[in-house]
Amino acid sequence: MPVFDRVKETTVTTGTGDITLAGAVSNFQAFSDVFSVGDTTFYSIVSDDNGWETGIGTYSGLNTLSRTSVLESSNSGNKVSFTAGEKSVFVTYPASKSITSDQSIALSIALG
Repeated sequence: MPVFDRVKETTVTTGTGDITLAGAVSNFQAFSDVFSVGDTTFYSIVSDDNGWETGIGTYSGLNTLSRTSVLESSNSGNKVSFTAGEKSVFVTYPASKSITSDQSIALSIALG
């Protein structure tokens, strides 16, 4: 699953459906700059007043990101029903999918 650095856009989408992306934040890339139709990636959506969500999304073109699978959220792991207002949508690498090493180079793999 591809992930890219510094991909972040805003949205004013409400509810639990697909996210309509409204353009890249200054000094960031747009999803359309790095993804093709049908590509999946890890994403996060953050609202200052309505919670957050991290999951696997599918870029469907036309500046739309489908919320394919929620990994974690402020709504007990379910899709958040976002209310009106601007939210940030960005590519992330969730801790539950990470591979890390300690100072002795022993690997740890999250199987969540």
